[in-house]
Amino acid sequence: MKVKAFKNEPITDFSKPANLKAQQDALKDVRKRIGKTYEIIIGGKKIKTEKTFSSINPSNTSEVIANFYKGNKELVEKAMDTASKKFETWQYVPAEERANYLFKASEIAKRRRFEINAWMILEGGKNYVEADADTAEAIDFLEFYAREILRYSEKQPLIPVKGEKNELVYIPLGVGVVIPPWNFPFAILTGMSSAAIVSGNCIVLKPSSDTPMMGKLFYEIMEEAGVPAGVINFLPGSGSEVGDTLVGHPKTRFISFTGSMEVGIHINELAAKVQPGQIWLKRVVAEMGGKDCIIVDSETDVNNAAIGVVQSAFGYQGQKCSACSRAIVDKAIYNEFVKKVKEEVEKIQVGLAEDNFRMGPVCNAKAEKSILEYIEVGKKEGRLIIGGGKAEGNGYYIQPTVFADVAPTARLAQEEIFGPVLTIIKSKNFDDALKIGNNTKFGLTGAVYTNNREKLEKAKKTLLIGNLYLNRKCTGALVGGHPFGGFNMSGTDSKAGGRDYLLLFTQAKLMSEKI
Repeated sequence: MKVKAFKNEPITDFSKPANLKAQQDALKDVRKRIGKTYEIIIGGKKIKTEKTFSSINPSNTSEVIANFYKGNKELVEKAMDTASKKFETWQYVPAEERANYLFKASEIAKRRRFEINAWMILEGGKNYVEADADTAEAIDFLEFYAREILRYSEKQPLIPVKGEKNELVYIPLGVGVVIPPWNFPFAILTGMSSAAIVSGNCIVLKPSSDTPMMGKLFYEIMEEAGVPAGVINFLPGSGSEVGDTLVGHPKTRFISFTGSMEVGIHINELAAKVQPGQIWLKRVVAEMGGKDCIIVDSETDVNNAAIGVVQSAFGYQGQKCSACSRAIVDKAIYNEFVKKVKEEVEKIQVGLAEDNFRMGPVCNAKAEKSILEYIEVGKKEGRLIIGGGKAEGNGYYIQPTVFADVAPTARLAQEEIFGPVLTIIKSKNFDDALKIGNNTKFGLTGAVYTNNREKLEKAKKTLLIGNLYLNRKCTGALVGGHPFGGFNMSGTDSKAGGRDYLLLFTQAKLMSEKI
């Protein structure tokens, strides 16, 4: 099967009137469909239950975007049985055929791009560019993993052994549980799910309760692409009931999770316990949190660094595991940097995601409460430069907030806030900055701004960070170019969007024949 070389999907240019109008028209069209109720789907069959839950527009908390029937333990059993039965045949479907489903899904997602964006803007509180980048990344995952399974299905190199014919193949694991996050509700969900199924596994998909519509859209797209019923089973529900039951189930072979450190640890513990009837050790693929830093050296363009830090800290309201939450700044340029950051943050306007404000709401009431509590802690631990409270509007709006003069060991410098709060820490010199950079339990992303080549090389060796960027912002990883995953409590270094990723959903089988 011949395919073109992989190429990242471009982000839509909304400065062009035609693109802007297309997105606005899609929002109007989607608005006609909000408030509907959607079923659970197991084995292609729609199921209703006694309970429902709603996804709320975080930009306008009075507005229900969609309602979903709520899964339960009974339906977990049904979903696992259905997926296990389907796996008996799906595992033998040729790699080319499985790849073709992803290629078809990519074309459908491209066609429905503005519609997907519109649902994400309303349900997830993303502005136009953030939503479009999310959808583009999902398309990239489909295209990239389709090509990757073709590569994995090729003849694998082995050292020749005299008198034997040896063959190594990658086979699927079985039935997996996919638990995606709300912050990249289409991209990460699509990436985790498509990697699992293209590798020959069947899955039970439990979407985030904050953004379940994105899971429904993904299911629709894969169904339209022709993926057989039972390969993907759509089971919304609570983490405590549906999530934990899925993770602990003896038929679960692997769990693919993206979310907070606390939930990731809980999943890892639960998955480690062997249940009666379980015949394997479950594999956990976890991408968790971060306390990401950008080091700003004295030998750099301060203005350029300040712009990069602000983009990294406040893009999508700081609700990215890759977001910069710590700026570690050399004392020689510290005051100038703080001033520049304040000037950049003053330009940020907060408002309705639907109206394409640069900064919209945070995801839900729980997040808003937690972030505001951290801001109060920050007022005791540092010097408030700008922000410091709620912003106006009938949504979960928080002012972009910056604290300076924070100690490297303070709570604000150690704990993941996951919101629009930036902490600025003063370093004595570059070596001190490197020590501060490594001084957390996380190790996901980070960046270094310096014009000194020796310092860049030292940072590359010293910083224990999964995705380290030099003289650029620390967000915006591209599939194929920036395989994504971190160290320590940032997860299992999954390297999503990289050439190693499908190994996590497969196992190697060696066959040796005497000749």
